[in-house]
Amino acid sequence: MTPEKNTESSKSTEKTKMVTTQYSTDPAEIQMILDARHADPYAFLGLQCSGTGKGMVIRSFQPHSSDLAAIVDGKEHPMTKIHPDGFFEVTFPDVSERFDYEFKVTPFSGDAFVTRDVYQFSSTIGDQDIYFFNEGTHRRLWHMLGAHLMSCQAVNQESGEIEGTRFSVWAPNAWRVSVVGDFNQWDGRINPMRNRNGVWEIFIPKVGVGEHYKFELVGRDGSLITKSDPFAFYSQHGIKTASMVYDLNQYEWEDADWMKQRETRDLYHTPMAVYEVHLGSWKRKVDEDNRFLSYLEFCTDLVDYVVDMGFTHIELMPISEFPFDGSWGYQVCGYYAPTSRFGSPDEFRKFVDVCHQRGIGVIVDWVPAHFPKDDHGLARFDGTALYEHEDPRQGEHEDWGTLIYNYGRNEVRNFLVANALYWFKEYHIDGIRVDAVASMLYLDYSREEGQWIPNEFGGRENLGAIQFIKQMNQVCYEECPGITTIAEESTAFPGVSKPLDLGGLGFGFKWNMGWMNDSLNYMSKEPVHRKFHHGEATFSMIYAYHENYILVLSHDEVVHGKGSMINKMPGDKWQQLANLRMFYGWMYAHPGKKLLFQGDEFAQSAEWDHDESIDWHFLDYPEHAGIHKAVKDLNHLYISEPALYQVDHEPGGFEWIMHDDAENSVFAFIRRGQGGECIVVLINATPVVRHDYRIGVPAPGFYEEIFNSDSELYGGANLGNAGGIPSEGHPSHGRDESIIVQLPPLATVFFKLREV
Repeated sequence: MTPEKNTESSKSTEKTKMVTTQYSTDPAEIQMILDARHADPYAFLGLQCSGTGKGMVIRSFQPHSSDLAAIVDGKEHPMTKIHPDGFFEVTFPDVSERFDYEFKVTPFSGDAFVTRDVYQFSSTIGDQDIYFFNEGTHRRLWHMLGAHLMSCQAVNQESGEIEGTRFSVWAPNAWRVSVVGDFNQWDGRINPMRNRNGVWEIFIPKVGVGEHYKFELVGRDGSLITKSDPFAFYSQHGIKTASMVYDLNQYEWEDADWMKQRETRDLYHTPMAVYEVHLGSWKRKVDEDNRFLSYLEFCTDLVDYVVDMGFTHIELMPISEFPFDGSWGYQVCGYYAPTSRFGSPDEFRKFVDVCHQRGIGVIVDWVPAHFPKDDHGLARFDGTALYEHEDPRQGEHEDWGTLIYNYGRNEVRNFLVANALYWFKEYHIDGIRVDAVASMLYLDYSREEGQWIPNEFGGRENLGAIQFIKQMNQVCYEECPGITTIAEESTAFPGVSKPLDLGGLGFGFKWNMGWMNDSLNYMSKEPVHRKFHHGEATFSMIYAYHENYILVLSHDEVVHGKGSMINKMPGDKWQQLANLRMFYGWMYAHPGKKLLFQGDEFAQSAEWDHDESIDWHFLDYPEHAGIHKAVKDLNHLYISEPALYQVDHEPGGFEWIMHDDAENSVFAFIRRGQGGECIVVLINATPVVRHDYRIGVPAPGFYEEIFNSDSELYGGANLGNAGGIPSEGHPSHGRDESIIVQLPPLATVFFKLREV
């Protein structure tokens, strides 16, 4: 500030040139600052009116400094250490107006430096932001909470804005909250925050990208708590759990074409072949201490592989920051941070960007059903059950050792809804698969009588969770046309994937757990016994149109003693391989989108191990390479044949030809597309060749054999139909036309109708 700028600055300069003196501040309040128990540090620290009503006083607590001076108009005013623990002040007895100043700090070790007083800065969070948050409707909540790089102007400052970071956190029941980090020696006494109706905030100059930080809280009972930032954009993982300041505004996306096309994409009538991936075990660098691949390495290794295999989507098991590898990501502590195991947030964005440029959609598993009890996480965040319920009958999953969100609280629902939207907006994610929906919907999930509390109407439905799910789906679909939300829901709860205006929960799709259980149970039977379980193989078509289904063979089916996919199949090695090829063909022909877990595509024999790469060396064995090629060909066939995907969720896309040949364990059906495309599918679930098997067909013509799981290309015996069969005017199965086929053993065969 200089006298030449204007009249007001000239007056201020003259006043601040007056002699400064020490003003005796209330020792009790000083002690509260020293003890980090002061309820309103902004009303006491920084530039304040003096207690006499005459003059201004600057107060600062600098416990790691030997000397402190206030710099006003370029002149240093030494501040008096009025408490040996580092409480400084200086008084300007003849000044009545606020003025601009800086601090010259002399630490006990190191060189002196000049900085701004944290307590010069006004609040940067608006009342409306807090109102919407308390109401549970703040759609950009991550803009308000967390650590945000910004420029801020101090009160009465005329020298321009100061760059730094604003920290904010929700902790309504805390007595005091401070931000701690490298910038203040992790000392919670130095930067206590301002309380705005339960939202605590502070702007700290010169704190930038990469700074490590946490929040230190004092509970109402006096307990000291240290927590990571629930809204951190970047976090450490494992033993080290600090949050890190990050700038989300630097990445330049190159997927504009994909994002534009996504707005009008109709997922219900387009192919969806999903490759489920656990990034920590898909592939590792064995010769480099078994390290993870990075997000940037996945841009080539994983994306090239998925494109070549013909999958349309990658589904990632949870990538939100989590401390324990063994949880696979399902025990999240950092909901707004992609795990740093594989790189930075922008490197994860690059991965998504590359997927989109290569035509691959990205789905991430999302876990709003529960959270872990780790000390640095959400559990008893401000010393109370803030995010969870206090009563363990409502607030704890005993099976998983985790806590349940209090969906009835507006701010908690807002935290989760905004998080779902965050992944769509900030990371261009195309879909979220919501984990453990059944555990959210039912208050008595995995509980005995007396271990749960009924809802207000005496029922078992979790009304708060249902409200949250509907709100989440409404907000995401409104804001991000073309995305999808997918429910992992294993009960008969009605309308999971039906629209909200029709009384549904509003999900786009639901995992078909019934098909998975029935099909795997059927496939596990010795072929000679399958005729007694014929109904298990056809039952899925009874309810196929109740929901918008995705057929899933997920990670859950190849862990915890369940065996790998190949080892679920009965018989000797030849029969196991044939069974699996047949089953995959059946899956791709069945109505519903498809999902296959990593390693299943080449019949890995061991159960999945999250600590090791999948067994890529199996591709060196012809029989496993054959399975791999069969899956690849099925994917490419699936995405090229409208009859296999266009009418998945309506009865017109499927028709049984014959479903009652239990004695021979043979099935036959038709898949149809919207343009009249027609594919006839036959399945022989026994190792017995069915020679000259007559089957009715929908129309006269030539039926080209377009897939045969017994092909020698896949390791089969190569029994087939010489490329196709013309129909005959011989009635069969209630149809005027029929074909006579050679049905290979343990095989699925596709015939496409070609007009004569």
